[in-house]
Amino acid sequence: MPEKACRHCLRVLEGQNCPVCGTSDLAEEWSGLVIILDTERSEIAKKLGVDIPDRFALKVR
Repeated sequence: MPEKACRHCLRVLEGQNCPVCGTSDLAEEWSGLVIILDTERSEIAKKLGVDIPDRFALKVR
């Protein structure tokens, strides 16, 4: 099963629903992968507005 990205919270996941925001509005076309391990020290996490360590897409179409 191909990985998809949530259009709302940008998380990269497998499945039909986002486990964090609960939406089924997922995109198969996305680019750029960033993995956030420490949200409190990460400047990228602050720019993306994320507070949970996970994998995120940079651009979702």
